[in-house]
Amino acid sequence: MEITFKDTKIYYTSHGSGQPLVLLHGFLESHLIWKDFIPDFSKYGQVITIDLPGHGNSGCIGEVHSMELMAEAVHDVLEELQIQKSNFIGHSMGGYVTLAFAEKYPEMVQDLMLLNSTPAADSEEKKINRDRSVEVVQKNKKAYISMAISNLLPPENDKKFSEEVQELKDRAYRSATKGITAALKGMKERKDRTNVLKNFKRHKVIVAGKRDPIMDWEKIKALAAQCGCDFFSFSGGHLSYIENKNEFFKLCISSIK
Repeated sequence: MEITFKDTKIYYTSHGSGQPLVLLHGFLESHLIWKDFIPDFSKYGQVITIDLPGHGNSGCIGEVHSMELMAEAVHDVLEELQIQKSNFIGHSMGGYVTLAFAEKYPEMVQDLMLLNSTPAADSEEKKINRDRSVEVVQKNKKAYISMAISNLLPPENDKKFSEEVQELKDRAYRSATKGITAALKGMKERKDRTNVLKNFKRHKVIVAGKRDPIMDWEKIKALAAQCGCDFFSFSGGHLSYIENKNEFFKLCISSIK
């Protein structure tokens, strides 16, 4: 299914009925990362997946896809589905969008989970790396995607889950260069939303990989405590829905029952 948002197609799916759950993918991903979870999640309520602008089957809107812009696209999908309040799970960039949504539309968020994500803004070093990534993408998109996705896991998990990782890469190769660079610029410019998470009064969870190569586990744990979040630690890296699939599934089911 799709809606038109700012003259651009935004793709989404909806399965089941009852309490809504919105699943938001991360950078270089699409709604398909959730495909194995939907049959079981939809036994307990309505499950909505959305391709964020510039990803999957959704089009590109501009030179920069800010987290606020992506949150507005999510809002318009929920309006189309006549959903007034939903639970949210956001993976990585999807977590940034979840917090932007919670800030902009607080009355529409029931509970939320940040999966391999953070409420913090990019460090200055990270911002420089975002700019470098934009340059690399424009020169050799495929090489950048392959490197970026493999770097999300510890080396042994990149090998152990090679089939799943290759599937992620193959999907990402089909992404438009403009969509990738627009997301990189949007993530670079995103603001710190630690206080948004801290002031969110309903149930909130942060899930982190103990061996995440791109997010400091100790810092995420400290942020979870600072913001009053339940904190769950998995043994893998940045792709917990692949590396710790069973543990992630059980955690979600216990939360949405």
